[in-house]
Amino acid sequence: MAAQQPSDTESASPALGRSLLWPAVAVGLGFLLVYNSLDASAGVPPPVAAVAPTRAPASSPAAASPVPSPSESVESYGLSRSEPERIRIKKIAVDAPFTPLAIGPSGRLDAPPVNDRNLAGWFKDGATPGERGTSVVAGHVDTMTGPAVFLLLGTLKPGNKVSITREDGIVTVFKVDSVETFSKVNFPDERVYADNGTAQLRLITCGGEYDKKAKDYKDNVVVFAHLAGVRPA
Repeated sequence: MAAQQPSDTESASPALGRSLLWPAVAVGLGFLLVYNSLDASAGVPPPVAAVAPTRAPASSPAAASPVPSPSESVESYGLSRSEPERIRIKKIAVDAPFTPLAIGPSGRLDAPPVNDRNLAGWFKDGATPGERGTSVVAGHVDTMTGPAVFLLLGTLKPGNKVSITREDGIVTVFKVDSVETFSKVNFPDERVYADNGTAQLRLITCGGEYDKKAKDYKDNVVVFAHLAGVRPA
């Protein structure tokens, strides 16, 4: 299912007519009026955590994460590891399941399958949402068959909320800090993937001018967000 136009007045409705493409982990909001072919082999430098993971692997047993009390600081709180199951972004009508992503032979993060437009991918060797560290989530903006899950990602604003339901039954709520566009040629991987000791989230998709010869967008749209709350599912 393609992302739908939100009903509230804060959405950027002109983006509905734009078709976009996500060729790798960092994909962005394009401004074309036609759909483009997908090159799933393209990408950006892998998350730093892929080089030097600092947390237990996904297979390690972990106790269920307690939900912090109202008196605890959510920003400094870190949940135990638990894989994400579903992402919801009410502002842009996103409601999608997850698939794990890994670093491919090219050294780039593999793209989610192109046969499912309503699917988000997360870097399985990095932090899971709510853990201390930076959790990386990516999704297509379009495929050859139409708009996809992160079609309107670039229209998010600071203060918008992103909810991710985890396997342990906890919903992590992230608040958007900023939405920025970077050239793929000079993608600031250290800034995007940096681990500052708190629970962070990065949503990544494609943007800027589309290069028909390279079958790739020239820029990346990155949403920076931090953990703002947790609750039972």
